[in-house]
Amino acid sequence: MAIRNIEKILHPGTFNWVGDAFYTTSFIGKSISRRRMDPFFALGYNADIHFDAEEFPRGVGAHPHKGFETVTLAYQGKIAHKDSRGNHGVIGEGDVQWMTAGSGILHQEYHEEEWAKQGGTFQMVQIWMNLPAKDRETAPHYQDLLFDKMTRIPLDGETSFVNVIAGEYKGEKGIATTYSPINMYNVYLQNGIKADFNFPNNYNTAILVIAGSVKVNNTEILKKDTFAMFENNNGEDFSITSTSDNTIVLVMSGEPLNEPIAHYGPFVMNTQEQLQQAFEDFKAGKFGML
Repeated sequence: MAIRNIEKILHPGTFNWVGDAFYTTSFIGKSISRRRMDPFFALGYNADIHFDAEEFPRGVGAHPHKGFETVTLAYQGKIAHKDSRGNHGVIGEGDVQWMTAGSGILHQEYHEEEWAKQGGTFQMVQIWMNLPAKDRETAPHYQDLLFDKMTRIPLDGETSFVNVIAGEYKGEKGIATTYSPINMYNVYLQNGIKADFNFPNNYNTAILVIAGSVKVNNTEILKKDTFAMFENNNGEDFSITSTSDNTIVLVMSGEPLNEPIAHYGPFVMNTQEQLQQAFEDFKAGKFGML
């Protein structure tokens, strides 16, 4: 068994508002390049923050996406959405919304109305997943992945377990459909409980500590809000052991697409010509109205 070690550790840097509802920092696209974490194109992390009760929900207005997928993971609070195709929904603690923007869509994201009226602590992650070139024009659609419906692998009793969002863990498959090989888990651990992982050594792999703290490979301790990217090509196996109760860790690993990238704002394509066409399609109203 070849151990896979940590290559880089990042702590939250500058936080920026997205609309008036999401206060996020980015772990991919700066000191860790988008190419290095391909197909994970971006990761915005809203560390836990308190919102007072509001009569009208905070949010971000209608905006376009094309050529990739957004994966929104709720940890505290509730997130609502609606789009130009008439879809709408709400996710809460432990739920995941997997949106394939594909050929283009307009959508809005905001605090769920009843939750906003009560206020409370809010925490979430949004990952942008790149799509293979052959799938960029797929029709937009959603996968609502609810906490209680996910494949759950117990680790010790009922309070330490792995929720498989995508891919598989210990031979058990998650409920999300993906366009390239991706493994994504929410791992829930009580103090002293260990979880082992094995991914191909060329898969780009990272973890984000959402709550609590963990020891990686029995050596490196990572505390809450810490992002760690693992090295490639030297090993396939690593472990995390919780050093506190009620620990939550997001684990992600994916096969790189190794395709050209052309990106600007809310569009991710393969060529500058495709990128220009995306803007023209948006201006022409081909993404619908909202």
